[in-house]
Amino acid sequence: MSSGAAKRRQQVIDVLAHAFDDLLRTDPRGFRTKFRKMAADPFAFYRGSACLFYADMAELDDRWADDRTSRVWIHGDLHAENFGTYMNAEGRLVFDVNDFDEAYLGHFSWDLRRFVASLALMGWQKALPEDEVRRLAAVYLRAYVDQVRRYAETDDDLEEFALRLDNTEGAVHAILQVARAQNRIDLLESMTVVSDHERRFVDDATARHLNASERSMVLAAFERYLETIPPDKRSSRRVFYDVKDVVASTGFGIGSAGLPAYNVLIEGFNQALENDIVLSMKQGNHPAASQVVKDKRIRDVFEHDGHRTVVSQRALQAHADPFLGWATIDGTGFVVDELSPYETDLDWSDITEPEEMEPLLEDLGRATAKVHCASDEDSDEELVEFQTEEAILEVIGDQEEKFVEDLVGFAMSYAETVRNDHALFVDAFRAGEIAGLSAT
Repeated sequence: MSSGAAKRRQQVIDVLAHAFDDLLRTDPRGFRTKFRKMAADPFAFYRGSACLFYADMAELDDRWADDRTSRVWIHGDLHAENFGTYMNAEGRLVFDVNDFDEAYLGHFSWDLRRFVASLALMGWQKALPEDEVRRLAAVYLRAYVDQVRRYAETDDDLEEFALRLDNTEGAVHAILQVARAQNRIDLLESMTVVSDHERRFVDDATARHLNASERSMVLAAFERYLETIPPDKRSSRRVFYDVKDVVASTGFGIGSAGLPAYNVLIEGFNQALENDIVLSMKQGNHPAASQVVKDKRIRDVFEHDGHRTVVSQRALQAHADPFLGWATIDGTGFVVDELSPYETDLDWSDITEPEEMEPLLEDLGRATAKVHCASDEDSDEELVEFQTEEAILEVIGDQEEKFVEDLVGFAMSYAETVRNDHALFVDAFRAGEIAGLSAT
């Protein structure tokens, strides 16, 4: 191994060990599972290593960042699989960016760079020619800039630009149709059982009932959580938030390994068993972007990472989940939202040809612009007191082609870096070189 490769291998080890130190010590088995999933292929590694991406961003001279565009609300972990459907607070099915665990304030271009690098990785794994990957990345970026420009040039309600059943086609329309066909009963029956005319969670490999003290602690946190729901989204029905059952839960994706979580079963719209609702209460994780953004003014706004995730999601997602709020358990922040039957993630496995990918990428570019430029009316806007779309257009100016060329070039170069990092990571993991975690 060359000295350069050895140095980078140590950097990969050090960044991962530092980012996950507390959770590695708390749940080494969970992180072995996480790291085995990351070892599967370069894209899986990229999904689980946002911390390494931001360590590299700290060293990058970003020509598109000025005083304003370096401190806008960003998703923080925008890659090709972090899109899907949700039922918004107005009862509309929407296709949008999802999973806001890493949301923070930072360079708007970081989201775009992270996305196009993921696209380049995916294109490589689908054996697409490099020229096609470059062209598709440019399609996404141009759609993004075009949508930002539309926001700046219109006074219409930004919700007009939401990707819905009535204004989409192709892959996005198909996934919305799949989500529309889902139902609450199927979700409930996958997690619960009705016994003695009452619904309860089932104990299994991903759920366990709590002892009396832990249950009391979670229920007390749940009562405090209710106060964080915006008044206009809080139900006035007396029975709505009555708790029927609580379990500790596991089985989240690559990014959430090791994070404590609970599921809470509540009564819902009425006492009919079919209307029971499951809420997730998951510990907030520390956002990787915060290792680069050192602004104390930003950090001090948030009580904890549960609060930070909720405030950020409300800033990024128009008409956010009406259940979205935060809780505190033993000084640690948790995010609370609904486990909705209408959430369906974008699946790229059958989207293989450039002509199929191109219209989808146009939609994803528009969706990315939407989260940067639109905000929920309940969001906390103290941290961003300017129009994001105006700031972005000002920094791009008449250099749109240079902007696209710069980010496409980054995508191709960084995708190669990730492929090399993946190999270094696998070797280090197999050799037991990651502190606090062996491969067996």
